[in-house]
Amino acid sequence: MSKHSHPYIPNSPPEIKQEMMLEIGIKNMEELYRDVPEKYRLKRPLNLPEALSELEIKKHVEASLSKNNVSSDMLVFLGAGCWPHYVPAVVKEIAQRSELFTSYTPYQPEISQGMLQALFEYQSMICELTGMEVANCSLYDWASALGEAARMASRLTRRNEILIPKIIHPERLATLQVYAEPAGISIKQVAYNMETGQISLEDLRNKISDRTAAVYIENPSFLGFIETQVDEISREAHTHGAISITGVDPTSLGILKPPGNYGADIVIGEAQPLGNSMNFGGPLLGIFACRNDLRLIRQMPGRIIGMTTTMDGSRQGFCMALQTREQHIRREKATSNICTNEALCAVASAVYMALLGPEGLRELGETIMYNANYAVHLLSKISGVKAPVFKSAHFKEFTVNFNETGLSVKEVHQKLLKRRIQGGKDISKEFPELGETALYCVTEIHSKEEIERLTTSLEEILAGKR
Repeated sequence: MSKHSHPYIPNSPPEIKQEMMLEIGIKNMEELYRDVPEKYRLKRPLNLPEALSELEIKKHVEASLSKNNVSSDMLVFLGAGCWPHYVPAVVKEIAQRSELFTSYTPYQPEISQGMLQALFEYQSMICELTGMEVANCSLYDWASALGEAARMASRLTRRNEILIPKIIHPERLATLQVYAEPAGISIKQVAYNMETGQISLEDLRNKISDRTAAVYIENPSFLGFIETQVDEISREAHTHGAISITGVDPTSLGILKPPGNYGADIVIGEAQPLGNSMNFGGPLLGIFACRNDLRLIRQMPGRIIGMTTTMDGSRQGFCMALQTREQHIRREKATSNICTNEALCAVASAVYMALLGPEGLRELGETIMYNANYAVHLLSKISGVKAPVFKSAHFKEFTVNFNETGLSVKEVHQKLLKRRIQGGKDISKEFPELGETALYCVTEIHSKEEIERLTTSLEEILAGKR
């Protein structure tokens, strides 16, 4: 048997390389890369390190990983799109069963009934939670769902403008811009009330027109406050023939009115808080749902799982009811080039929602809101600290301003990290009008004692103690 040239590359022995080149009809490796311009080719062998044994590699990787600070080792108050929540053990236990874990995506529906049913249940619960009638079986994340919703609204209305709030996650906005530009969609931001953070209805009315394809709002907003003018905003959109799109944090829907009850046509959001860990920032899970309107349904991206029966009606079954992507229909008729979904994450969310039920989701929302507002109450008592910045009700996240403390958000964060506390997201660059402000997140995982530890630590930091 040939000795390998490299232990991790099975086809690296020269005689195997020669056999492969002979098979594909080339004399040397240079011919394989002849389409690559000469100036871009490396003129020397790769500078790879000497091979290590499995034990040596294990020790090397563990030593490198030990330099990291992970959420389980710290007290974390960071959210801003990927939030710390408790995932019950049963969620991972079911999602990691081989029947679900290995099936990934049901390309062969007739042999994927278990996965199809799980995704059907996920869709059903998302509809119940959002007040919509139809949901797909997930997209990549909230940001991609927003981009898809904008393009969907443009196709439906044959208009090329979308209005969004000025207060929006900067990365979500960047993703929307990537989706919008090739489709010729322009994005206009609507101003907000500097005292409350609420969308300016006056600015909305000045900017909305017969060119507006959709009006997008977030509730709760990126900065955590609850938008109280949702009915008026939806009416304004519909009066001008535009689509009303609402972005949500689903953990708030146990206590807040669902978007379907205030006129939303499309609901999007991030389902990571529903039974999925933070996972180093991904994968996430994009929610996408709409009203029971065939025009809307046929323009939805991704896949919709349906329930049916066998031809003789004797047995229940599940199927791909709609998948309007370019792999399955004529390319020019595809609604999206989304090539996959987050099936396993959606299964985890389905298990989580079924486990909690309506009462459990209500209790979750109440606990989050109570904990967050307890933190606001304590932090607002610290001299020089303003929490929150806006005079509005907040759900999970809230702004903390340090303008009068003499310290920047960055300095405060560095001192908190030394105490093994991860503070909120620094938003002073994204929202310079708010000054030295951070976005803090408090969920059901934070105990009374942990919130008080954060408060005491900030008091000591601002008092000049190490």
